[in-house]
Amino acid sequence: MSEYLLPDVGEGLTEAEIVTWKVQVGDVIKINDIVVEIETAKSLVELPSPYAGTVEALLVPEGETVEVGTPIIRIGDGTTPESAPAEAPDAPGKHSAPGSGHVVIDTNVPPPEGANQTLVGYGPREIVAQRRARKGSASPSTEAGANTQLQVQGAFAPGGAVTGEVFPADEVAVPTAVAEEVPVGSSARVLAKPPVRKLAKDLGVDLTALTATGPRGSVSRADVEAATSGTSSPTAAMATTRYDVRQGEREWREPIKGVRKMMGQAMVDSAFTVPHVTEWITIDVTRTSEFVARLKKRHEFRDVKVSPLLVLARACCLAIRRTPEINSLWDEKAQQIIFKRYVNLGIAAATPRGLVVPNVKDSESMSLLELADALGALTATAREGRTQPAEMSGGTFTITNVGPFGVDGGTPIINPGESAILCFGAAKRQPWVVTAADGSESLEIRDVCTLSLSFDHRHIDGEKGSRFLADVAGIMEDPAAALLF
Repeated sequence: MSEYLLPDVGEGLTEAEIVTWKVQVGDVIKINDIVVEIETAKSLVELPSPYAGTVEALLVPEGETVEVGTPIIRIGDGTTPESAPAEAPDAPGKHSAPGSGHVVIDTNVPPPEGANQTLVGYGPREIVAQRRARKGSASPSTEAGANTQLQVQGAFAPGGAVTGEVFPADEVAVPTAVAEEVPVGSSARVLAKPPVRKLAKDLGVDLTALTATGPRGSVSRADVEAATSGTSSPTAAMATTRYDVRQGEREWREPIKGVRKMMGQAMVDSAFTVPHVTEWITIDVTRTSEFVARLKKRHEFRDVKVSPLLVLARACCLAIRRTPEINSLWDEKAQQIIFKRYVNLGIAAATPRGLVVPNVKDSESMSLLELADALGALTATAREGRTQPAEMSGGTFTITNVGPFGVDGGTPIINPGESAILCFGAAKRQPWVVTAADGSESLEIRDVCTLSLSFDHRHIDGEKGSRFLADVAGIMEDPAAALLF
């Protein structure tokens, strides 16, 4: 028997929240099988098992935050116990509590043969354990005042953690039955995968009020979204539902934890320890738009995402060569400025759990195609909430792209551990004065956007910040200018 202790999956993280168990008691697992999904102060992380064997106990319930080093799961030696009789009235582990009218299940007794302990909707198996009525017992409908429910006997580990079915602390439990649901009180449990439950909770949708159209009678994501006034996207649905007083409470609270908690503390620390200066420049990026259009037609770029952000990322890497202070760091404790010959380019990404800033390691040494591929993988992983702590550590310079939201610009806060951040605004078609080679001027409709740079004024003075911003702007106005660097 082995106990898996919660590891430090980041750099000095001290705690994490148990988000979703991927296994249940009785499951037989192999080394490196994913057993749990946790949320740290940096990201969602799936933990593989360092042991092989049978899951004997889940020591921490979903929704609980525990410190690194805490036992979270107990795994046996891998032997599969023989199944107990499923329908015998006096089968071990299954009996009636005296005078209670309740069925009691002893989780120390192996589940019936064919039982499946995986979470609903997770893994390839579809046969799961079902509650069967005890022979000779009266049904709830014929027994006055009876309230049929599942109880767990001997299912608590030291400290009170549930070792049988583990449910989120603040949600209705996810049932493991398919063909038969166990009613609790006057309402029945609703089949839904954990991501669907979270979506319903975020949108304020009552799962019990929906008509389930998913597999095996489960509530699907489409069912939840269809219940939010016909909106077509989760973002729009959230805006509609949360502020519609007919949908529930006019106020609600969400705990400050995980990524959002880390983000908030980091921004406060940066804002009040680093003297920020922000400069803007508005430029004509029509040539960049044309360059991007040409790149998309090239066969080597057909499998990667090409956008003006790619050109901006390359421009920043090149401009840093002339202004290395942008890629340096003020070390207050050592009273030194740390200059870095490498560029770990961070891209700020908004996720449902908060802001994360993964970075592309050694981006200055990449070709345009390699950079496009790295940026595509980075943003896709971030949107899925799967960015690992190692991918967010060691950043040296950050770009935040507010253009997709139609925002012109802003005054971004420097990411901790860095000295500058560039905000990329929306490119819009606007009238622009164009100067020809002979000096003549004309008014044309062009693609125009604003770049804004915030930098640490302790060691980056106005001249250096302005030069870097001008160099980046020059490349964005004319990508051919990159040949000069």
